[in-house]
Amino acid sequence: MSGEIKPDREHRRAFAILFGVSVATALGNTGMLSVLPAIGRQIGIPDALVAGIFSLSAVLWAVTSPIWARQSDLRGRKPLILLGLAGFSISMLLCALVVSAGLHHLAPPMVIFVLFLLCRALFGGFGSAANPATQAYMAERTTREERTQTMATLAGAFGLGTVVGPLLAPLFVLPGVGLAGPMFAFAIVAAVMMVVVHRGLPETFKPGRGEAPPRHRRFGLPWRGEGAALWKDPRLKPFLIFGFLVASCQTAQTQTLGFLIIDKLGLEPVKAQGFITLAMAAGAVAGLLAQWGLIRMFQMGPRELMRWGVGCAALGNIVVAFAPDYAAVAIGYAIASLGYGFARPGFTAGASLSVDAKDQAGAAGAIAAINGLNVVVAPLFVLLYEKIGWGPFVLNALILAALLGYALRQAMLRAAGDSDARDEATIAGLERTDEGGV
Repeated sequence: MSGEIKPDREHRRAFAILFGVSVATALGNTGMLSVLPAIGRQIGIPDALVAGIFSLSAVLWAVTSPIWARQSDLRGRKPLILLGLAGFSISMLLCALVVSAGLHHLAPPMVIFVLFLLCRALFGGFGSAANPATQAYMAERTTREERTQTMATLAGAFGLGTVVGPLLAPLFVLPGVGLAGPMFAFAIVAAVMMVVVHRGLPETFKPGRGEAPPRHRRFGLPWRGEGAALWKDPRLKPFLIFGFLVASCQTAQTQTLGFLIIDKLGLEPVKAQGFITLAMAAGAVAGLLAQWGLIRMFQMGPRELMRWGVGCAALGNIVVAFAPDYAAVAIGYAIASLGYGFARPGFTAGASLSVDAKDQAGAAGAIAAINGLNVVVAPLFVLLYEKIGWGPFVLNALILAALLGYALRQAMLRAAGDSDARDEATIAGLERTDEGGV
């Protein structure tokens, strides 16, 4: 009897620790994102370049995710989780030091921008190791019946972090460190989680048990192997197109929101930070409402999620575009976030259901890549905002309206809801994190 209780306790402990890892990463990313507009305005970095700080990191995230996934097969899950947390903590600490230097005018704004870009890139290169290793760790310790619910709950940790991060960030804007304070705090949180993982996470994985790497593929890169064909697979391609555009719209809206609120209120960046935090938190709560409540309540499958999601998000963008005051901006952002909370799990679940069991890992890798690469387009939307204040939100609404038509007409997207609705609603909870944390 005691032999049965101990594994169960170990399983619960492992799940709690990995839940904490996911929350720590998400709250750090979204907390940092919430203070970026104020940081850029305070230092004097152009708005479009502030949005571009995540771009190099996003490219590295997309490129390195499959590499670290493969290494977790060869070296074990726990070492890769620790590597991801170390990359996150070091990157956040270096970003905090660079921002501090910028706030104290120790270097020109463009020098600060380049250093900030490079320090953030460390997260894209090494922080990406934790996510695939975490999912693989839990997959190995759950039955097929348990797995979707376990993964859905674990994925919900990212949603929780997106709520908590923006709320915590202003609490660490303290004298002496100013707007760099949240990044120092989040670096410490990640370091604490490293200690917790090192001491408390059981590891029974035997390194080196994975299959040997493929011999000389083109350039010898793992993402150029058999999985690369999935990018052109007609079963998966429509979901990747849909997903990339939806994720791009969400990232663009989120990264433009802070600048809009600062300008709408006419306040100094630091004084506007609380209003930015409240708006982002409202959007995060709306997204959680969709993912943790409405999807299961109404047993919504991928087809319905994609259609309702882009329609709702388009409406929210229109409200933000022509909002007369701050309250309307916050309401519009919450409506849009509710839509994204439907649409993103919708295309994720649809992609998973569209391919066979042997292609699941490749499909998941493709989804992870587009969730990282979409961050690259955000600076273009911020640049448009500098020219036409309502421009990026109207453009988002047009793209999302076009995606609604695409979801209604494209054969694979129309067929996404043909399997059992209960299973689809469960799988729809499996939302992957992305590099930007949004």
